[in-house]
Amino acid sequence: MKKWVSSTTERVPQHTCEKINKRIRACTVCRIHLLQNSSEEELTDRIRELDEEWDTERVLEANAGMLVTTASLAGYMKSKCPCFLFTGAVGYCLLQHAVQGWCPSIPFIRRAGIRTAKEIQDEKTVMKLMRGDFMQGIGNPDEILRMAEM
Repeated sequence: MKKWVSSTTERVPQHTCEKINKRIRACTVCRIHLLQNSSEEELTDRIRELDEEWDTERVLEANAGMLVTTASLAGYMKSKCPCFLFTGAVGYCLLQHAVQGWCPSIPFIRRAGIRTAKEIQDEKTVMKLMRGDFMQGIGNPDEILRMAEM
């Protein structure tokens, strides 16, 4: 049963078609398999790529920012333009996404293969495990946390 207010890390996948969630996960698994026998340098390069990857939140924020800016400029140039209603609709969609993890653009963003921050972080953790990052810190909680934060 879906709750009205979803947890932060699971709210987008909970409101995404299961077929799309499975496709995104399959792509991640495929990338992991391709790098399974890679060198430390190749794994480090992939981790850097993951640090630069845009997640669903960033894409949504960029789209909303662009739409609000465009509508505001149009409203400013034509004071009788209903553009400010559009700005309000975008704001409502952002609020709905913040509370529920869904808004009208999320299905399109997910269909494009854009992953959540957690999905990206999960792959990054696997890359670090494959690189052996967590083996040195076993027994020292401070060191383990430092490595996880890298």
